[in-house]
Amino acid sequence: MYKHILFATDLTEDTEYLVSKVRSIRSLTNATLSLIHVVEPLPGYSYAYLGIEDIEGQLINEARQSIEKLGSELKVDKAAQFVEVGPTKTKILKIAEDISADLIMCGSHGRHGLSLLLGSTANAILHGAKCDVLTVRLPEE
Repeated sequence: MYKHILFATDLTEDTEYLVSKVRSIRSLTNATLSLIHVVEPLPGYSYAYLGIEDIEGQLINEARQSIEKLGSELKVDKAAQFVEVGPTKTKILKIAEDISADLIMCGSHGRHGLSLLLGSTANAILHGAKCDVLTVRLPEE
């Protein structure tokens, strides 16, 4: 059974739904749990504009606070809580490999039309991972 689960979260309102699934899998496997959230760099964002707040820095700080709160709720050690900046798929797969995760859990929306053609983070993780991936179908709104 699984020994180390990496829960990749976008920290949206869907997180609570996913947390219940993560708890269930974790209780069945008694696996170690790590958390990751990736902040995508803002396109065209430059620090060169004086007087503009550090929006990216604020996003990172907010993500760290949210991951810390989630980590506390799920009893995840601080050293196993990751907030990364960069391409989401790449960062999740790198951390999964670095920590020897044998399962990545993430949420997935049912996509149609243009969204389906462009792909999704869950799909990218699924096709790039060297371990099992469990995508949890998020409830329709």
